[in-house]
Amino acid sequence: MARKKPQKKSKQSNTLRIIGGNWRSRKLKIVDAEGMRPTPDRVRETLFNWLQNDIYGARCLDLFAGSGALGLEALSRGAGEVVFIEKNKAVANQLTQNLAVLNSTANVIQNNALDYLASQSNTPFDIIFLDPPYRKDLLTSSLSLLKDNSLVKPQTLIYLEHESEQAYDWGKWGMLAVKELSAGQVKSHLLRMI
Repeated sequence: MARKKPQKKSKQSNTLRIIGGNWRSRKLKIVDAEGMRPTPDRVRETLFNWLQNDIYGARCLDLFAGSGALGLEALSRGAGEVVFIEKNKAVANQLTQNLAVLNSTANVIQNNALDYLASQSNTPFDIIFLDPPYRKDLLTSSLSLLKDNSLVKPQTLIYLEHESEQAYDWGKWGMLAVKELSAGQVKSHLLRMI
């Protein structure tokens, strides 16, 4: 009986590929951290098709940044500024290194996302990427802090992901869903402040 060779861990699992813009096809290292799930290429492509008329020059916040997939994609496609917030030190350090490789001066802040939001006020963002860890009720707290601390303005766009079994009333935060996508166990929404 032939023995199966042990499968080697794919090197692709520890890389992130930027899919569009100036850095298209660039592959970057990412840290394998618990709970980190970079937004898949197909979903990112759809998202940035939605944002194509809004991204250039935009001031963006990548909250719960993780690999930075969304913020990096935004920078690649012409965003004016992206602030990355990531709690995990190793993940934040790798993201900082990736930005240096790309010669970007974007800001990575190693901090708890809710603490960051609580410490900010009156500096609204144009686009916010919000993909918190699941099943920790961080989405509702984040949306409340964004609104209460004036980090959003009329027409601010918020892209968020959540578990498919959850349902939310976006109007509670003065938001209107303009796009929606379901992929497996995840629902994605593009919301606009009204």
